[in-house]
Amino acid sequence: MDFQLRDRVAIVTGGSSGIGLATVHLLLSEGAKVVSCARDPKKIEDSIQWLKDSGAFVEERFVATVCDVTDEAQTNALAETARARFGGADILINNAGQGRYSTFETTSDDDWDAEMRLKLYSVIRPTRAFLPLLRQSDAAAIIVVNALLARQPVAHMVCTSAARASVHNLVKSMSVEFAPTVRVNAILVDSVNSGQWERRFADRPDKQQSRSDWFAALAHSRQIPLARMGLPREAAAAIGFLASPAAAFITGASLEVSGGMSKAA
Repeated sequence: MDFQLRDRVAIVTGGSSGIGLATVHLLLSEGAKVVSCARDPKKIEDSIQWLKDSGAFVEERFVATVCDVTDEAQTNALAETARARFGGADILINNAGQGRYSTFETTSDDDWDAEMRLKLYSVIRPTRAFLPLLRQSDAAAIIVVNALLARQPVAHMVCTSAARASVHNLVKSMSVEFAPTVRVNAILVDSVNSGQWERRFADRPDKQQSRSDWFAALAHSRQIPLARMGLPREAAAAIGFLASPAAAFITGASLEVSGGMSKAA
């Protein structure tokens, strides 16, 4: 597919695994220049090797660096890296943060603080750092990787559901404030086979159960209308669309990538 992103400069947070890494792969394959970051140096090394093995790695168009995107100084340094290496930024993909499993009664004040801080500041800090560069682009776009929990909370993830709803509201607010120079959209993912599901597969009680059988059983238990788990590259394709000229008249939108899991009309 051609998203017309050749030579565009894209930043992907949480780019060392899952949806983030799939997005980096897509952008490099599309001819974009990419700055990827994550907190774990080993995962960054592994992601570079994976990109090399897949044939997508192009050294002159790729930078991978360690960054905690909730830290203001580190996100400012990341923006400076993009400016120094590629001259600016056209696309920012905010993709940091995992889910927390807890009910209201089992969520401590410290858990609430940590979860709200992670989900909100992993969007706020990179956006604040890159906004001056994005405003210099003629096709600036911010895409936030959010979860269907923002619209459809669940009791066993009460803290994450509330934090995701806050991010959902933030996306809409930024889309109005930054228009018309910067578009802001989100994807709402659910049942996509990212790192957390791979970890659960590794911890499965029946070690004889094959990967395909385990994921098929998972899709059945979750009653996914499309009868399977989603793939990180499918979420990445949605991100690529929202970053592309094909979505030039779309801002403030949240595109569900959930296999039909949403119950909203």
